[in-house]
Order: sequence, then C-alpha cells, then structure tokens
Amino acid sequence: MNSKKIAMIFPGQGSQSIGMGKSFYENSPLAREMFERAGERIGVDFSKLLFEENEQINETAYTQPAILLVSLIAYKLFQEAHPTDAVLFLGHSLGEFSALCASGAIDYVDAVELVHTRGLLMQNACADINAGMMAILGLDDSVVEELCLKANAEGKRIWPANFNQNGQLVVAGIKEDLSAMESVFKEAGAKRALLLNMSIASHCPLLSSAMEPLGEAMEAKVNDTFSAPIVSNATTQKYATKKEAIEWLKIQLIQPVKYKQSIEAIASEIDVMIEFGNGAVLKGLNKRNAPEVETMGISDMESLAKVCEALS
Repeated sequence: MNSKKIAMIFPGQGSQSIGMGKSFYENSPLAREMFERAGERIGVDFSKLLFEENEQINETAYTQPAILLVSLIAYKLFQEAHPTDAVLFLGHSLGEFSALCASGAIDYVDAVELVHTRGLLMQNACADINAGMMAILGLDDSVVEELCLKANAEGKRIWPANFNQNGQLVVAGIKEDLSAMESVFKEAGAKRALLLNMSIASHCPLLSSAMEPLGEAMEAKVNDTFSAPIVSNATTQKYATKKEAIEWLKIQLIQPVKYKQSIEAIASEIDVMIEFGNGAVLKGLNKRNAPEVETMGISDMESLAKVCEALS
C-alpha cells in the first residue's frame, strides 16, 4: 500500500481519439473482456469504434461510453498491478461518472449503459436548436461571466459551461448567439474565441429536459458503496451517497463544471493525482490549477508501468 494521499481523476468528452485503449486491448485479457461486455450491453463493437476511422466516435452517445470504458480499464489494470486506495475521486464532466464507478458506486457495464443513455438524452435535448460550445482563451472568468449575463439580458442564450483553468473558459449555448458573441469576447481582450466542433451545449439550461430521465436511469443503477468521496463538478463539495450522486449529477447537466475550483479546493489535502484515460488533458490543466501537486497519467501499458514504478 502507498502512504501518499492520492486523488484518482478522470477526463471527460473531448479526450477521445482513434486508437485509444489499443495498448490495453492488445496486451490485457481483462481489457478485452471489458471491451466485449461493454459492447454487448449497448450493441457496439468497441474495437471498431476505437481502432478504425469512423464518425461515430465523435457522437456524444458513443463518445461518452468509449471514454468511460478506456478510463475504467486503465483504473482496473492499475489496481490489479498496484492496489492503491484513493482519498478522493474527481472527474471532469463525463469523468465524474468514471469516478463514481471507480469509487464502487456503480458497476462498469452499468456505467457504460448509463452514460450511453446520458449522451442520447443530451443529443435529444439539443436536436432541434442548433446548439454548440465555444472556448474563450485569455480572459478572466469574471469578464466572461459578466458578458454572458449581458448577452442573456439581450435575449441571447449563452452561458459559462466549463471553468477549466485561469484564462480558459468554455461557454455553451445557441450557435447563432455564440457566433454573435465572438467579436464581443475579442473586443474585451480574449486571445481567441473558438467555436468547438460540437452539436450539443453541455452544462447549461438547454439540457434541462435531460435531468429527470437521467435521474431515473441513475436510480436503477447507482448504489451506496463509496470507497472514498467524490468531488462534485457542480459544487466542488464532496459526496459519498447515492442520493447526492443522483442530485449533483442531474444538476451537473445544467450548471457549469467547476474543474479549476475543484482542484484548487483539494490541492492541500493530497500529495499526488493520477489521471486515468486517453491523453493527458487534466494533467495539462493541473499544471496551471495546482502546480505544487504532481499529476501522473495512465493511458496505455507503458504509462501504467511508469506510474506503478513511481509509486513503489
């Protein structure tokens, strides 16, 4: 066992890429079994989805289970190789469901089905409204928030959605309104206002129709067995009950992800963070949000071996 206080963290949508999870799949019978069981549950061939060029990997209903599956394979292989207790779990947006699963509050196959449902609910909520998201770089959060409030007062539908790090905030809303605000953000001093390749508007009121159906789906699958608390994206507070999980993950749909604030809130309580899943998105953000806390990442067999060695 390791004496360091470790937070296990999990990335969200946007971390996907063709080829993710291939190292695990090719080298681990457990990974192949997890691919198969997850695929059977939602009727998807995950090896094709993840290893062959296709458009489906960028459709929210498939992106979410794919990211969660690879994250949980990384987590389970790590625990198999180097059993380690976490003091906290944390995920970015979708990653909070991976955290819920890693904590023991939901089975991974149920979690794959749950986030597939979540993705469909999000797609359906945005099906007829031409929704989207935009990254704002180089502006203080307070300036972006103020400009969004002014835009709301003018009838525009645009809201802060992801507080990622200082100088990087993602907004969500109607694409027409996002495009109209591009010049406003730049005039206020933004280095970039970049419309993202997304057809949904996450973490804003446009997803309110998805809240109750998501809650019902969670009610059937989540239990009260948490090995350590989870930090809520919506509140930055810790929770460790089924009731709170359902409440805060429903609210997460329509309120911004406070990732930056969450990391700042826990930095003094932990010694190291381990990111499980494709890429190193959160590791990059953490260099700005909590430079004093080391973030390690496990995305393939090589990085798995390195992290196990570093913790030994």
